[in-house]
Amino acid sequence: MSKAIDPLKENCTVRIGGASGFWGDSSIATPQLLKVPGLQYLVYDYLAETTMAILARARTKNPGLGYATDFVTSAMAPHLAVIQAKGVRVVSNAGGLNPQACAEALMQEADEQGLEIKVAVVTGDDVSDLFPELREAGLKDMYSGDTPPATLSSANAYTGAQGIARALDMGADIVITGRCVDSAVVLGVLAHEFQWSWNDWDRLAAGTLAGHVIECGAQATGGLFTDWHLVPDWANMGYPVIDCEASGAFTLSKPEHTGGLIHPGAVAEQILYEVGDPSRYLMPDVCCDFRYITVERVGAEKVRVSGARGTPPSDSYKANGTYIEGFQIQTMMAIRGINAKAKAQKTAEALLARTRTQLRENGFADYSEVCIELLGTESLYGPNAQELPTREVILRIAARHPHAKGLSFLRRECASAGTSMGPGTRTSFTGRADIQPVFRVFSFLVPKNRVTLRISLNEENLEIAPAAVIPNIECPPPSEEIEAAALLPSTTSKNTVTVPLIRLAWARSGDKGDNENIGVIARRPEFYPVILKQLTAQRVHKYFSHLVLGDVYRYEVPGLNAVNFLLLNALDGGGVCSLRSDPLGKSFAQMLLDLQIEVPPETLEL
Repeated sequence: MSKAIDPLKENCTVRIGGASGFWGDSSIATPQLLKVPGLQYLVYDYLAETTMAILARARTKNPGLGYATDFVTSAMAPHLAVIQAKGVRVVSNAGGLNPQACAEALMQEADEQGLEIKVAVVTGDDVSDLFPELREAGLKDMYSGDTPPATLSSANAYTGAQGIARALDMGADIVITGRCVDSAVVLGVLAHEFQWSWNDWDRLAAGTLAGHVIECGAQATGGLFTDWHLVPDWANMGYPVIDCEASGAFTLSKPEHTGGLIHPGAVAEQILYEVGDPSRYLMPDVCCDFRYITVERVGAEKVRVSGARGTPPSDSYKANGTYIEGFQIQTMMAIRGINAKAKAQKTAEALLARTRTQLRENGFADYSEVCIELLGTESLYGPNAQELPTREVILRIAARHPHAKGLSFLRRECASAGTSMGPGTRTSFTGRADIQPVFRVFSFLVPKNRVTLRISLNEENLEIAPAAVIPNIECPPPSEEIEAAALLPSTTSKNTVTVPLIRLAWARSGDKGDNENIGVIARRPEFYPVILKQLTAQRVHKYFSHLVLGDVYRYEVPGLNAVNFLLLNALDGGGVCSLRSDPLGKSFAQMLLDLQIEVPPETLEL
C-alpha cells in the first residue's frame, strides 16, 4: 500500500535547481540558480563511469583525493554564505570514492568562513570488501561475461535515494554521497518532502524522471539540442529549475534573463538520453516505464512533464569496478596543404612502422591496439563519409601497450614528423603527450541485502536496509523490436521525396559503458509513421556497421512520438577504455540525422 500524502503537501510544489551535469560543468550555474525566487534545493551530479575511473586514478596518487574537488572549491566555497542565508539545501554525489574527505574539506571551508552547516555523509556504496567473496563464487561481467581480475582499484554499487531522503529527514543542510545513481539526488529530495513510500512505484518513477531530466544540467535547457541554432546566448546558458508536484509531475523552467531554450523537443531528447529500453529503465528504487510520458508547453519558457509509470526494482544493485590494464597515449598534429589527407595517412603509417621496429629491437611486444583518425575528413563516418576537398587535417594517433615504456617510442618519434615527413606538418599543440594508465570498468550485480547504507551527521550515525519492498525477480532480456510499424499504411509511393532524417526528427545520443543509446523524436505526430516504417533496427545497424560489433534494438515510445535505439558493443570499449576521439558516442545522433528518408510530398509540406 502507498502511504497517503500529507494534505498540507498535496497542493504544494518543491523547487529544485540542477546545478551540475558532470565533473567540470560550468561555474555559472550556482550563482544564477541562487537568484531564482523560492528556490529550495540545489542538486549536483558529478559522476559517470569515466569520472569514477578518473577519481580512482586520483586516489591512487593521493589517498586524500577521490572526490570531485570542484564541488568544494567552485560550487560551494564562493556561495556558502548565500546558500545558508537563503535556507537552500544541497544534495550532491560529489563524494565519489571518498565522500568523507569531501565532507571534511567542505566543513573546513565553512569553518574558515565562520559558518555552521550540517553536512551529512551517505556511504555504503563501496563494495570492495565484498568483491573477493563474489569473485570466488564465480562473478562475471554482466555485459561481456568475462572473469574479473584478482584485484580492483575501486568497486562501487549504484545505490538509490533512500539514504539521501533519510539524511534530509535528520536535518542535514548539505548531503554528500558516494556513487548513487544520478537521478537519486532529486528523488531523495522529493521522497523526503512528500514523504513518499518506497513502494509507491509510480511516484518513485516520476521522481526518477525529474532527476533524470536535470541530471545533465543544461542539456535540459537547450544544451546539445538538435536545433542548436534556435538556442540563444550560449555564454549565459540557463540551468534547469523544476517545480515538482506531489503526484510526481513537474514543470521545467530556467532562471530569468539567461540563455538557453525551454523546448519540448529538447526535453524529449533528454528523457530518452541513455535509458536503453524505455519500458524498463532499471533504477535501484524502481523500474521505470517512460513510454507514455507527455511533454507539453505551458508557457513561453515552461514545459510540464508527466506520465511516468513504475514497477518494483530487482533485488540487486548494479556495481562498477575499475582496474588498471596497461597504458595508452594519444598524440595529435596538424597537417596542411595540398593532399593533406594523404600526407596525414602516410605520416601515421610511417610513425607506427618506425616505432614497431623500435619496440622489437628493445624486446617489447607490439601495440595492444592502435587507432588512426584524420579529424576533418569525417573519419568516424566510415563508408558514410563525404569526400571533402580539405587542405587541413588533424592527425590523431592513439595507441595502447601493456607497458608504459612501450609507448615512449611513439611519444618521442612524433616530433620528428615535423622535419622528416610531409610538408606543412605541425607536430605538437601542447608538448609531448602524456602516457596514462588504462582504468578499465568491470560491471557486475551485488545483492541488495549485502549492502547497508550508512548516514552520518555530526555525532549521529544511522544504518538502513536497502528498501521497503524488494521482490526477488530476474530482469527479463531486452524486448524485441515492436512490429506495430508493420501494421501502418505504406509511407512510400512513386512520388516520394528523399530528405535527411533531421527534417523529420530531433535526436540525441550518449553512452552506457560500451553500449550506445540514440533517441529519435518526430518533430510532428504526422512524421511518426514515416519514422516507424523506415528507421528500423536493421537499417540503423547497417548504417553504423563499421562501428557496432553487437546487436541493435529499437524501442517505441508513443507518448513522445519517438523511438529509442540501443547499439551494443558500439564504442570500442567506451569511456576511458576506448581509443576513439568520441568514446562517449555523442556524435552518433548527429551522424544518423543525415540518413536519407523517403516521404510523400504531402508529408513534406507539413
